[in-house]
Amino acid sequence: MAILPLKYVPDIVLEIKARRIKEIDGTIRKLARDMIETMHENHGVGLAANQVGFPLRMAVIQLPEDDEATVLINPQVTHRDGDREIVEGCLSIPGYQGLVKRSKKVRVKAMDIDGRPIRIKAEDDLLAQALEHETDHLNGVLYISRLVDKDSLWKIEEEDAGKEDGEPAALETAPPGE
Repeated sequence: MAILPLKYVPDIVLEIKARRIKEIDGTIRKLARDMIETMHENHGVGLAANQVGFPLRMAVIQLPEDDEATVLINPQVTHRDGDREIVEGCLSIPGYQGLVKRSKKVRVKAMDIDGRPIRIKAEDDLLAQALEHETDHLNGVLYISRLVDKDSLWKIEEEDAGKEDGEPAALETAPPGE
């Protein structure tokens, strides 16, 4: 396994729609393992393939309470419902977080690393947020395009960055003034 270099804004690979994966072979399996290791190394909850330079429709997600990461091949959001405003950050935009609009309920269909179909439902939690965030990446959309308003992006303090518990600061702090 290898830790892959992250891509940062304004890298063009973050702005393009990723290509569908037609065959899950050894190369795709290795990329998934490397993405999981890269996500862990950077204390992320999720990582899309284009964030490490591969414009392929694959993402990995692992919540702090999960024993293993979930690999999503060709994920598609099939249903969204409700609205909420939450604080979000991104490994590809380090040092910042913002208040964004996300759905309360999210349903996603995808394939797992073995090519089996999977469906995930999430409601008003970190998983729902991560599913939308990562599928947005695969569509070339960054969280900053979902900001509540132009003033809802802020630089995070040094002590908030790189939390030791493995959960990104952007997902555990409130906006200034709250």
